[in-house]
Amino acid sequence: MPYARNLHSPVSIFNPLALSLNSMQSGHSDITTLGVQVQVASQYLPDQSLPERKRFVFAYRVVITNLGDEPATLRSRKWIITDAEGLVEIIEGPGVIGEEPRLMPGDSHEYMSGCPLRTKWGTMEGHFVMERDQGDTFKAVVGRFFLAENVAPIRSQV
Repeated sequence: MPYARNLHSPVSIFNPLALSLNSMQSGHSDITTLGVQVQVASQYLPDQSLPERKRFVFAYRVVITNLGDEPATLRSRKWIITDAEGLVEIIEGPGVIGEEPRLMPGDSHEYMSGCPLRTKWGTMEGHFVMERDQGDTFKAVVGRFFLAENVAPIRSQV
């Protein structure tokens, strides 16, 4: 298990149950792994959803910030999506939305994407594989966040 910490708690090893109270109340996620902070917020999109056809669409915004003192390049992603019935879908692939951003210390990369579900709510979690200039790789944890109608809306800052 990679080293990770939640910025809002003294927990030093990643534990999905130890997310900050603020993150849990909002349904969002904020986790830092080896100096790479990943913040995620989601929002239900009623205008793109068709509940009568079991189609519930959610947008999510990801902000990845290099808080460390070494550059890091995002090489791949893994998402674990679980719906309300326990159906799990795993999505893996290179980069994010066609990019492999290189983050210098202090840099951030932000993107938005979406996720359709067949149930009214679900969760997402996963990781980004990051590579240092020396070739070392590590998994920057994406803490579990909720896809639900009652999740706090996406704000300008996660």
